[in-house]
Amino acid sequence: MVAAASLVVAAGAAAGVLAAFDDRRAPDEAAPAEVSASPRLAPLPAVPSPSAKSVPPSPSPSKPRAHSPAPSRTGTNTKRERTTTVTGRLYRHPDSQVLDWVRSHAGDPRHAVIASRIAEQPAAVWFAEYAPDTVTARVAAVTSGGAALGRVPVVVPYAIPGRDCGGHSQGGAPGLDAYDAWIDRFAAGLGSGEVIVVLEPDSVAQTECLSAGDRADRFASLARAGRVLKSANPRARVYYDAGHSGWNAPARQAAWLRQAGAASPESSDGIFSNVSNFHTTADEVAYDRRVLDALGGPAGLGAVIDTSRNGNGAPADGEWCDPAGRGLGRTPTLSTGEYRIDAYLWVKLPGESDGCKGRPGTFTPSYAYDLASSGSGSS
Repeated sequence: MVAAASLVVAAGAAAGVLAAFDDRRAPDEAAPAEVSASPRLAPLPAVPSPSAKSVPPSPSPSKPRAHSPAPSRTGTNTKRERTTTVTGRLYRHPDSQVLDWVRSHAGDPRHAVIASRIAEQPAAVWFAEYAPDTVTARVAAVTSGGAALGRVPVVVPYAIPGRDCGGHSQGGAPGLDAYDAWIDRFAAGLGSGEVIVVLEPDSVAQTECLSAGDRADRFASLARAGRVLKSANPRARVYYDAGHSGWNAPARQAAWLRQAGAASPESSDGIFSNVSNFHTTADEVAYDRRVLDALGGPAGLGAVIDTSRNGNGAPADGEWCDPAGRGLGRTPTLSTGEYRIDAYLWVKLPGESDGCKGRPGTFTPSYAYDLASSGSGSS
């Protein structure tokens, strides 16, 4: 990234952003977190990377989530060309855990595989800490870096209160009023160039624990967030949480998304799915089209899919925490060739552990190497 040095230093909580606390270079095999058995098709919690700030990262999940019903998979696979308003190439942020490892381990026998198959790919940048005084500068560090290279950054605001419903990914803003103010400051850093915003993983699909009133309040805050983001930068593309193809049925998910503002062009450009999960791209394409059809709204609404770890599909037993046998999925691109599918993104950086093969959210070289060695890259 080509950006002012002061902004680079300030870049914050991010998927793949360099951690700057003393223990970031942990042993290759850190002691696994205590995780109980996961039910089949349980949704995977988003686990953000450690922050570049001195504030410790939020604790990550130590328990699986409740079982969610799987939708039927009868969506069409028809392919048609679709032109989106986002063009060009995605931005690779230069301060990431994987790049830090690659720079420091040139002699490691896994170096070439990890460097070429993971470190060279653009990935999303997460902002997972509630730090309102610094969030504008940290977002601007990323967006200005992308603008300087003429490339499109992907940013992930992840600070909604109660963000994973069960409280396993603790943290976020202390309340919705505070969150609304934080989003205002986040939006102030978006600049004027093209940027993709993956708005609050878990925030819509994972709301069954909320009362009807609390759910309505959250959805109102998310709708407001979309409007604020797009007003601050009309070239920003804002996508809302659709879970994934093994979770909520499309009609149920669409009903929630509609309440959260995802069908309004003033706040939304569509939906995202499969963040931190493993479902195949084909399943996600079909599912996302069905959600979009049920959602309604303008014809221009599309979807982006996290393909970072779905090369071999989801494990048959529904395991969600660093399951064995997974692999890299399709490389990030803004040219999918699929109708209504705007991009394939790496939202979860491959090699950052869910908490079983390494400390939650930290880069684990053995896990990264396994993913890079076994991924089909075309699921």
